[in-house]
Amino acid sequence: MTKGGPSNSFERLALLASPTERAQEAAEALADCADWVPLEEADATVVLGGDGFMLDAMHKMIDNGRLVPVYGLNLGTIGFLMNRYTKGCRPIERIAKARPIAVSPLRMEAVTQDGRTECFHAINEVSLLRETRQTAKIEISVNERVRIAELAADGVLLSTPVGSTAYNYSANGPILPLDSRMLALTPISPFRPRRWRGAVLPDRSRVTFRVIEPHKRPVSAVADQKELRDVAEVRLQIDRSRELTLLFDPGHALDDRIVAEQFAS
Repeated sequence: MTKGGPSNSFERLALLASPTERAQEAAEALADCADWVPLEEADATVVLGGDGFMLDAMHKMIDNGRLVPVYGLNLGTIGFLMNRYTKGCRPIERIAKARPIAVSPLRMEAVTQDGRTECFHAINEVSLLRETRQTAKIEISVNERVRIAELAADGVLLSTPVGSTAYNYSANGPILPLDSRMLALTPISPFRPRRWRGAVLPDRSRVTFRVIEPHKRPVSAVADQKELRDVAEVRLQIDRSRELTLLFDPGHALDDRIVAEQFAS
């Protein structure tokens, strides 16, 4: 969801850089552009790197409760969550004109076969994946109502609009506009039901995956980059208490990119 207009004023900025050579060189070039402070003291954060490093930075903020706006400069490959980096750029001036977009992550509560409960957050998606050559069998419920009694597939995923152009799209899931307030429920290489290709759900939905025959057909759950093996049940819903804000240059906002991606050849 878009918030407000481009009139940002941040006094204390943190700088986070990927360990890659390009990002470290950019960090050195920007060292004198501001009086950078630690993330714990910042009003906003400049992130140098690619989408993977941006996700790492956002997860750190979720984990420590420091949910400050994030402005990314792309020094990776695709840079879907980032702004364009050019030498000599002035991030302070660009941040002041940037457009804020709010993003809420998924909260995953997973129960393992041995009864442990683990909780993770996912900004892109949560995916369940078979661990062996055996096809996974998964029961899918939405708002405590069983919708598919047995999905036979390599797995299944639930994606946010931010993640809808990532793994979800590769699995033939739909692209979701950022302001759609929807989630994409997408099977991964499904075998049964034959004709089921997924669903689009309101983002207030509560989705539960229950693994059938978990000992014979073990399944792992992956929340972005965090993996939990041998799960028995996974419960998912949007966590609005962990809302993040991404900052984009005018004309390069993420929702514009999501629309453009649907017309890419």
